[in-house]
Amino acid sequence: MKIENPAFDYDKLGQKYSGYRQTDTRIAKYVSDALADAITILNVGAGTGSYEPIDRYVVAVEPSIVMRSQRLENGKIPAINAKADNLPFDDNSFDASMAMITVHHWPDINKGLKELRRVTKGQVIIMTFDPAELDNFWNVHYFPELIEVEKARYPTIDFIKNSLGGNCEVVAIPIPLDCVDGFQEAFYGRPEAFLEKEVRLSQSAWGFLPKGVEEKLVQSLQDDLQSGEWDKKYGHFRTQPTFTCALRLIISRPATNK
Repeated sequence: MKIENPAFDYDKLGQKYSGYRQTDTRIAKYVSDALADAITILNVGAGTGSYEPIDRYVVAVEPSIVMRSQRLENGKIPAINAKADNLPFDDNSFDASMAMITVHHWPDINKGLKELRRVTKGQVIIMTFDPAELDNFWNVHYFPELIEVEKARYPTIDFIKNSLGGNCEVVAIPIPLDCVDGFQEAFYGRPEAFLEKEVRLSQSAWGFLPKGVEEKLVQSLQDDLQSGEWDKKYGHFRTQPTFTCALRLIISRPATNK
């Protein structure tokens, strides 16, 4: 599958995004540890502000007016209207930079990552999903077309590492059962959530499916939930404390001191 423009139209469809995509404090701990002692932080593709540290100096970049307005409604700092592949900052302007579950929206991911590296003195932190691991979640059996969309949009881990110049650490992040950040894997033990339209609207991949496919996929899951077939196959996930699948934190450090 090839997707010409991977960017989701948040201005049209993201009005309730912040209600479903929030900072999960247990995942945020991985981000905080990766930021270490950095004081000035750039957050690119900042969205509504998830995972931004509240105890540092943060500059946010976000091209969607709907996302920027939700930041203000939620008490976050205002964001600059700019894009990842053309950051309006000098070289080495920030101690660290971050991009949280956003690179798959960027039309030129390689250029955007190189821009992050350019403006950052220290570590660049990318939270993303490893497309090679997406088949390890039960939803591939119900939403195969959706997973193909995800695989087409998410860059490989090696692609990200190479674009950032190597010297990267990759951390697999376990997702808690009651995760409040509403990406797909957050509901590994709460499958009924996928039946809610607003939940799916906060997961951008659904917006790339051909007309009529979303309804067909959701109906398949609903049928198995009603019949008990889902619980027969996957019911153990309802009480599994964490699930480690495709969520990754990539921490890029400069090869040499700048």
